[in-house]
Amino acid sequence: MIKKYCLLLVIGVFLISSLTGCGETTEELTLNVYNWGEYISDGSEDSLDVNAEFEAYCEEVLGKSVSVNYTTYASNEDMYNKLKSGSATYDVVIPSEYMIEKMIEEDMLAPLDFSNIPNYEYIDESFKNLFYDPENTYSVPYTCGMVGIIYNSEMVDEADLGSWDLLWNENYKGQILQFNNPRDAFGTAIYWAGDSVNSTDTRVWEAAAEKLKLQKPLIQSYVMDEIFNKMKNGSAAIAPYYAGDYMTMYDSNDLLGFYYPEEGTNVFVDAMCVPACAKNKELAEQYINFMLEKEIAVANAEYIGYASPHTLVREDEEYIAYMEDWHEDAMEILYAENSGVKTEYYESLDADTLSLQNGLWESLKIENSVEPWIYITSSTIVGALLLLFLYNFLLKKYRNKY
Repeated sequence: MIKKYCLLLVIGVFLISSLTGCGETTEELTLNVYNWGEYISDGSEDSLDVNAEFEAYCEEVLGKSVSVNYTTYASNEDMYNKLKSGSATYDVVIPSEYMIEKMIEEDMLAPLDFSNIPNYEYIDESFKNLFYDPENTYSVPYTCGMVGIIYNSEMVDEADLGSWDLLWNENYKGQILQFNNPRDAFGTAIYWAGDSVNSTDTRVWEAAAEKLKLQKPLIQSYVMDEIFNKMKNGSAAIAPYYAGDYMTMYDSNDLLGFYYPEEGTNVFVDAMCVPACAKNKELAEQYINFMLEKEIAVANAEYIGYASPHTLVREDEEYIAYMEDWHEDAMEILYAENSGVKTEYYESLDADTLSLQNGLWESLKIENSVEPWIYITSSTIVGALLLLFLYNFLLKKYRNKY
């Protein structure tokens, strides 16, 4: 009898919950977003929390309960390796153009349904039909910019500025930072030599590797996100990095200066994409469209300091005033694509060149750079041990004889 009543109770609860839930869903969807560090307006420092805003938008407008699981990476290569390994699944990723080209070639990205992304119309035409996605099928530009050199004006002589050569200046040994990813690090040496960063000539890459080996004893460390604290607190004097990140560092340390090297530099686009393995493709496209809403795009541009390919952002007077209040030359620095500075995009390297680059990079990173005095000390210790061994051997031989 008790079992009968329990069964009826379970059925009753199920019917009530079914009736009360009619037309609604209580399931919470998780949108997995994988982005660069320090690359979104996150609610800190009185900024707009755009992920929280998207969750509220889904609840109020789309009638969906959505949680954004937001994680970060330090380089394109880290992101690519994570996706390629299959160890994690993401719905939105934001790679740079050369990595997008590579991922398209390897069928790692899903074609976008632009009917879910009507705000794409606000992307400046100069950022459409580019080499990495010529038919605008797989990507929506998020930010853009150029690479330059950041320096501490109290620690670096103004006469030394202007060239990539600053990164090899022995006067600043132990105060120089370098990119901790092969494409950008090799880029500094290749641009300095006046060659193409997309070259397939083995000699170009080997020459760049030799240049980086010469630089290695001068380097304090190879960095990515760690650069922020090192440059802001003055523990390093010089670093190659992205113009947008310079703005963030300058905000905390106005002694920092910036220039684009005279030999030329990298221009880049980071774009929002949906991996082929995404579990929530339509929701991911709605997220991309939301990121192109004017208020959200402006909030991101103001917070991260990068240039925006969004026309409504570029034309917004309040945004322009905000950036110029941040740094008087902000707009000239960030939107320098027409300034006459020689620039080149990274393109996806063929398999042989990529293998060469990675092999040279690994050799550089593991090559023994121990100071000579350590070799001398080690040799002295080994010599002393050999003498001690010989002494004990002769002493034992003498005792056995007598």
